[in-house]
Amino acid sequence: MTDLQRSAELISLTERSTAHNYHPLPVVISEGDGSWVTDVDGRRYLDCLAAYSAVNFGHRHPRIVDAVRAQLERVTLTSRAFHHDVLGPFARELADLAGKDLVLPMNTGAEAVETALKVARKWGYEVKGVPEDQATIVVMDGNFHGRTISIVSFSTDPVARTNFGPFTPGFRVVEYGNPPALADAIDDTTVAVLIEPIQGEAGVVVPPAGYLSQVRQLCDARQMLFIADEIQSGLGRTGTTFACEHEDVVPDLYILGKALGGGIVPVSAVIGDADVLGVIHPGEHGSTFGGNPLACAAGRAVVDMLTTGDWQRTATELGQHLFEGLGRLADKGMIDVRGRGLWAGIDIDPDLMTGRAACEALLAEGILAKDTHGSTIRLAPPLVITPEEIDMVIDALSRVLTAK
Repeated sequence: MTDLQRSAELISLTERSTAHNYHPLPVVISEGDGSWVTDVDGRRYLDCLAAYSAVNFGHRHPRIVDAVRAQLERVTLTSRAFHHDVLGPFARELADLAGKDLVLPMNTGAEAVETALKVARKWGYEVKGVPEDQATIVVMDGNFHGRTISIVSFSTDPVARTNFGPFTPGFRVVEYGNPPALADAIDDTTVAVLIEPIQGEAGVVVPPAGYLSQVRQLCDARQMLFIADEIQSGLGRTGTTFACEHEDVVPDLYILGKALGGGIVPVSAVIGDADVLGVIHPGEHGSTFGGNPLACAAGRAVVDMLTTGDWQRTATELGQHLFEGLGRLADKGMIDVRGRGLWAGIDIDPDLMTGRAACEALLAEGILAKDTHGSTIRLAPPLVITPEEIDMVIDALSRVLTAK
């Protein structure tokens, strides 16, 4: 069997054996190291998606691998029926990184979002005094927080919603970046505002300057929780530990995931102070795997790496290099470029090509990227990428945009 035959057979096997909930690019990855992955044919690709920011620190970062390997030799799962010796240190270190009191560990980002929604409703009933079963939460159009039933209930993406009803009530959708619209949606039943500080799946949409501060002010004035979904934007991606820091805003609850597991195991968490997370009591919420020893070992390594600020500074410096390079392509079919840190959303002229076509052409150039919403592509390379590798991305994108 030739390399091409092996790749085609593996793609065919996947398509025959798994539900078609994704439409992946036609590449079969078998190895990863740093910013690079290798397919089954031995061809190397520069990874500019980083598993939607889950691989912020590169594939198989030695510090995280070593931490997980050491934990594998000891114990990997106890359930929360018992204490184990890694959860307490992980939770304390993560809470300190966020400047909060408590951590509620889960596994996936969607689970963490669902957790935050439950916490907000319970806080609304027990602390704010909202009448039972009347709590409302304000969310933003263009949001992406996962694909559970409750979460797609307030999605504005028809692909995520169609034929999945009936939907969970209690959510109000307003325009992202529009403080008056948010203010108009609030009443005495509103317990929280759930927001991405930068909307990732929408195309790396950065809100207007001052918007997050205005959201914070509204939450304070109307006794509501500010819930920041930092699953994609957090943990160094935008040049700060949390994207909210760009406006010196501190939410009541942080939602983290993806990069928290170092690209090795799924780890997520909701982080907040005791007066908010303290409303949860035994039996009211949980997960067999949430806060397991293996996940906590990976999470501790990630938190420790972020405490120096080096990764955040690297994302800022490399991001400047990336956006300078993208700026040189402004007259080559790009309508708009947005982003912050090492995270960019690029709108391509739809008359030129779709985002999917652009990503397929980049694949042929040895660059992995992913489209979203028509003619938009995203770049989110691991933070271990070099300036020279960023130049490779810019050169490849230039060739794709100018190909006849």
